[in-house]
Formats: sequence, structure tokens, C-alpha cells
Amino acid sequence: MSWSAAQYVNFEAERTRPVRDLLAAVPNTDVRRAIDLGCGPGNSTEVLAARYPGAAITGLDNSADMIAAARKRMPDMRFDLVDLQSWAPAETYDVILSNAVLQWVPDHEALMPALLDRLAPGGSLAVQMPDNLEEPAHRLMREVAALPRFAAKLAGAAGSRTPRRGADWYYRLLKPHAGRVDVWLTVYHHVLPGGADAVIEWFKGSGLRPFLAPLDPAETDDYLAEYRTGIAREYPTLPDGSVLLPFPRLFIVATR
Repeated sequence: MSWSAAQYVNFEAERTRPVRDLLAAVPNTDVRRAIDLGCGPGNSTEVLAARYPGAAITGLDNSADMIAAARKRMPDMRFDLVDLQSWAPAETYDVILSNAVLQWVPDHEALMPALLDRLAPGGSLAVQMPDNLEEPAHRLMREVAALPRFAAKLAGAAGSRTPRRGADWYYRLLKPHAGRVDVWLTVYHHVLPGGADAVIEWFKGSGLRPFLAPLDPAETDDYLAEYRTGIAREYPTLPDGSVLLPFPRLFIVATR
């Protein structure tokens, strides 16, 4: 299941807005070392570098396509091709950023405290994750995948993302390891020109990936046609030709 930097940045402004909101809530001002876990094409790293212009910043991702795009975007910045699950740094960080990534990484009960352990004293872990698995767009992915002609190939697709956890669960998990934990939920209403097709293009760069990857081209077209019917019903096109995509996102800032 590969990532496409070009597909992801089709909606770069909308995907970057949450990381700006996240970093605005990070209390740290004296930051010497920071890292962007799951940096993607570098849009979040760019925001991190603008917030902390004097810091040594590294971007990390497990997608070669994303790392190549990030290096092209910010040629003077360090970007490493590393899987987060095997990441074992020798140094600590003043800020660890992870924007729309950890929903793809399992075992948050062990992962999140381990990330806090990689902070310097007073450092902050800043995380943003989509909280949209019960939204119509994701429900429809699962419903189409369950149709008899797709079920065999897509039996495991819905399990690619970590199960949804609530704000209270993350607070209770992190508070014993942090002096301060700030958790909040924001529902963005992204305005996407292009109606139902725009919603599909959005999720081709994220949530649809595990559902489309196992299919051959003809099956992919069939799946997307079924999916589009449901999307057009759930996300009606507005008079100006756009569609509003409600998108809940969970934010966490935990400071040691």
C-alpha cells in the first residue's frame, strides 16, 4: 500500500490548516531540536520550521515518494526514510510533531508514552489525527468493501487504521507521563470544488488507499462507481458546485 505525494497535495491548503492550529497550541518557545514524524511531502515540516526557525529539524516518513517530494520542497532540510515503528533515536527532542499519521500506527497504548519518553525535559508531543471513522465517507468505504464481489479481496482493508479512541482515553493514557495534557476536537468543514468527485479525490490520498490497493484496475473502477453513488447522496453538491466535507480531527499536546 503505497503513498502518492502528488495525490496527497491536491488538497494541501486544507490538509495543512490543522497542523497550523496544532502548533499554535504548543507552549514551547525555546526549541533547539524538533522532528516531524510522518512528514509526508513536507508541508507540515514547513510549518514546523516557520514556527521554530532556529531549531534543527528533521522530517521522517516511511514512503520513498513522500520523502522525495519533501526533499525537493525543502532541499536544505534533513529528511529520513524510516518506519516509525522501528524508529529508535539516540537524542531527545524539544518538540515531536505528528500530523495525521498515528492513525496508521498500531498499539497507541505503548506508542504514545514511548514518544513522550523521547522528549527533553519540558518538551511537547503534538499530535493531530483524523477522528472520522464513523463519518459517512468511511462508513461507505466499508459498506462497498462488504459487497460480495469485493469482500474476499477487501476483508482486511478496514483494519488498516488504528481503532478510534476518544479524547478521555488519550488523556488518561498520557497524563501519568506528562505535566500537562491538552486534548480537543475540531470539526473542519472543508469546501471542495467539484462535488462528489472532489470527495473521492480527497480520500484517494488517504482513507481509500487500503481499499483500492488490493483491486485490479477494472475492480477499482467498479468500487469507485459504487462509492461515488453513496458519496453523492451523503455529500450533496451545493449551488456553487462545491461540497462541504465535515472532517473531525483530534488534537493532543502533551508537555513533560
